[in-house]
Amino acid sequence: MNSSSHTRSYQGFPWKILGPILFGFFVMGFVDVVGIASNYAKDEFELSDTMSSLLPMLAFICFFIFSIPTGILMGKIGKKKTVALSIIITGVAMVLPLCLNDFSVLLAAFLLLGIGNTILQVSLNPMIAQVVRPDKISSILTAGQFIKAISSFLGPIIAAWAASSTGDWRNIFLVYAITSAISLIWLLAAVPSSKTTTEGVSLPPTFGSTLSLFKSSYIVFMFLGILCVVGIDVGLNTSLPKLFMAKTGIDLQEAGYSTSVYFAARTLGTFFGTFYLARFSAKVFYQWNTIIAIAAFILLITLTGQGALYAMTAIIGFTCANIFPIIFSYALRHAQGRDNEISALMIMGVSGGALFPFTVGALSDVLGQLMGIATLGLCFIYIFIISFAMKDRNF
Repeated sequence: MNSSSHTRSYQGFPWKILGPILFGFFVMGFVDVVGIASNYAKDEFELSDTMSSLLPMLAFICFFIFSIPTGILMGKIGKKKTVALSIIITGVAMVLPLCLNDFSVLLAAFLLLGIGNTILQVSLNPMIAQVVRPDKISSILTAGQFIKAISSFLGPIIAAWAASSTGDWRNIFLVYAITSAISLIWLLAAVPSSKTTTEGVSLPPTFGSTLSLFKSSYIVFMFLGILCVVGIDVGLNTSLPKLFMAKTGIDLQEAGYSTSVYFAARTLGTFFGTFYLARFSAKVFYQWNTIIAIAAFILLITLTGQGALYAMTAIIGFTCANIFPIIFSYALRHAQGRDNEISALMIMGVSGGALFPFTVGALSDVLGQLMGIATLGLCFIYIFIISFAMKDRNF
């Protein structure tokens, strides 16, 4: 079977299966609960910034460890079974904190959440490429990120509601466990199983064949771009409440809404990007967004008024909303027919969610919240620089 015939195997009825695939992005957003969870855990267990940053570190280090094995597994069992496995692992992770109130159990839960989310991201993103035309990949991936952003936006709100209404913020995991079950049932019922073929490559994906893609400097640039943009996303997710508390003196429950503002703006940004990217240049859109994001970040770390901080948070969220799917789509089209391997490498870059928040937390303990979060500025600069390397071929 050639690549083109396989990748269009769902073309006859794409909207029927796009529903459960796109809903999978909602489950994908569960991983962003590590931000507000680390703040609740820090307060409840009296942890340092370094210790509380272990939650996002454990969740996101899994992307570095399990991405390539997932790409290999997906080549053997198919995308549908791989996505189903990820949702099952995610559901188990959500049940654990409900069983025992202990920091070690919370660490185990977020480790499993990271594994499940890694498998989900590696397998779900190339499913989009299997359904839609190549020139629509950026737009549909952005639509998926829009749904993920809604999930991320709701996380702190649900946690705050659970804390105030039920007396225990952990009840957010009950909501997530039920949602995971719904996603799994919908996926199994609506999406046909893909054939376990090599999908257009002469040999099944291996560690060697996947890592060989790093011989391309272009793939390296895109990989580091994913590393940085996820570092920004998770770094702000975990640091914004602390920054707001340090600058304005508000309590954690109120400061937690700063991440909701960030993700609400991301939601609006991805909604806008879904339509914009379907018609206009992704590269130009990317460059303008990164320029505005850099300016807003500089103002975020220099201004002190609560209203101004919320405004800068919203601008950063809006302008960074489409960076990930644009980088991902440029990488996917660089070597068509090797979707599994490229997806595995790009999702391995999501481990930036472990590297940068831990670095920010450690520096915050030593130098203070402001200097800690300021290190994310290097990530902003890099994602702007790589825009000049992006190639518009195949677009």
